[in-house]
Amino acid sequence: MPLLNSIYSWLMIKRRSQIELFKKYPFDVQQETLLKLIKKAKDTEWGKQYNFTSIKNIKEFQQAVPLQDYDTIKGYVERLRNGEKNLLWPGEIKWFAKSSGTTSDKSKFIPVSKDALEDCHFRGGKDVLAIYADSFPDSKIFNGKSLALGGTHQINNFSNDSYYGDLSAILIQNIPFWVEFSRTPDNSIALMDEWEEKIDLMAHATIKENVTTIAGVPSWTLVLIKKILEITNKTNLLEVWPDLELFVHGGVNFGPYRDQFKKLIPSEKMNYMETYNASEGFFAIQDDLQSDDMLLLLDAGIFYEFIPMNQIHEEHPTAYTLENVEIGKNYAIVITTNGGLWRYIIGDTVVFTSKFPFKIKVSGRTKHYINTFGEELIIDNADKAIQLAAEKTNSQILEYTAAPVFMSLEKKGSHQWLIEFEKQPKDLDYFASVLDNELKSLNSDYEAKRYKNMTLDFPTVQIAKPGTFYQWLKEIGKLGGQHKVPRLSNNRKFIDQIIAINNKRS
Repeated sequence: MPLLNSIYSWLMIKRRSQIELFKKYPFDVQQETLLKLIKKAKDTEWGKQYNFTSIKNIKEFQQAVPLQDYDTIKGYVERLRNGEKNLLWPGEIKWFAKSSGTTSDKSKFIPVSKDALEDCHFRGGKDVLAIYADSFPDSKIFNGKSLALGGTHQINNFSNDSYYGDLSAILIQNIPFWVEFSRTPDNSIALMDEWEEKIDLMAHATIKENVTTIAGVPSWTLVLIKKILEITNKTNLLEVWPDLELFVHGGVNFGPYRDQFKKLIPSEKMNYMETYNASEGFFAIQDDLQSDDMLLLLDAGIFYEFIPMNQIHEEHPTAYTLENVEIGKNYAIVITTNGGLWRYIIGDTVVFTSKFPFKIKVSGRTKHYINTFGEELIIDNADKAIQLAAEKTNSQILEYTAAPVFMSLEKKGSHQWLIEFEKQPKDLDYFASVLDNELKSLNSDYEAKRYKNMTLDFPTVQIAKPGTFYQWLKEIGKLGGQHKVPRLSNNRKFIDQIIAINNKRS
């Protein structure tokens, strides 16, 4: 594949220079991005409603356009799905990413324009390769194939000309033809709806390929790896794919899964690279594999704003641009995109770890947290604490979720953690103690509420039987792809459902 490798090399060199440009001039690039978006959409229904022709700068844009969420644009989305054009973005929108970042009953259909596909999502994929190749110039990943563990797609019920599915499936369906030569399996398997059959067929179809790169959500990738080892009767994945060197992951914190991957892929040359690619856009990439933060992509057709989480529930919160963000502060992301989302609150929260260049860590969700007793526990706290507890107790975690135990006349409130272990701790009480102490060190609000057990009692940890979380996802129709277990919830809906399944299992 010399010609293909030459194409890749040319693309990588060109893109690396563009990345350096937005790292050097972040504010200029972001302002230029916004003005281009406004200019392109000025003749759409949305552009006319908010008088885009009169907007000349960021401040005027913020004053003219109110903050949005899915409920406020849902009517536009339904019209787009029925074939109307030039509503939020010029032209026709044929693809809609069905939201799979939550296990709630409500589905969201995010419009994915041709511009969003080409200038954001596909560009983000090329950026992964450009950044990796720059870090590892002797890499051999282009000599083999990439295995992408994607989702499914279906024809939209509203119109035979519009389609919806997981974002990963939409990308596979629209990927440039020349990329097909370097990926596996083919679309007949990659886009299957039935997840359990799909995993089996994917394993059989790929074991004879030279796979050098895997991309997917860690939890579901582990399911595939274990199926492959079961079929091949091998002890680790390098016995199947000796040239495997890169796992590109996202969707959940990789920390709790790292030890399992190292066990199944026992090589010091194996690299792990995190990306932040959501239905709404490709936002960030881990550009330094020695650090776990990610470089915010500033020239991919997305203009960013950030709302401090302590203001998120106010009637008129302040949304800050990059010039005014602070390191270490928790923000909700607001995006304006080349897919037709305008000042859209996506529901994710991030913390800045660096400015110049701007780097972030995903800290959680605006709705996935526990704050029943004023403890303001976020997913980032939970992931770090549970990872340390696993390390100190020599245990391995597959899945977990946590929720409040509400106060009653007889007892204080507390947190309940339901955890499915790959390897259980010998002393569960010590595990709970480490978890509790680490949460105290990470979160001063949690520490204050735990002081002398006055407001919040010691947490309870319950072990889930093997396969419990998988069965729950199956029963609610959320198997596979990018579906994830909610780590934290401010009510007991999810945890009570999972406990009920756990109690039924033998």
